[in-house]
Amino acid sequence: MTLTIPLVLLLAAVLALLLRFRALGAGAAVAAALFGFYLADTGAADTVNQLVNAVTGALAGTGR
Repeated sequence: MTLTIPLVLLLAAVLALLLRFRALGAGAAVAAALFGFYLADTGAADTVNQLVNAVTGALAGTGR
């Protein structure tokens, strides 16, 4: 997936904004990051990647 690094940076920015505006506590942010880290090591990772590819493909197709 070519969107991996930009998507990671986007999600990191969203997490930082949630922390900045206190919509999410530090403990919850750590839990969310660890959840994503461990989710990537499960069998669900392929399903998540396919879902993200489908969503980004659909969003890219709407601009044409």
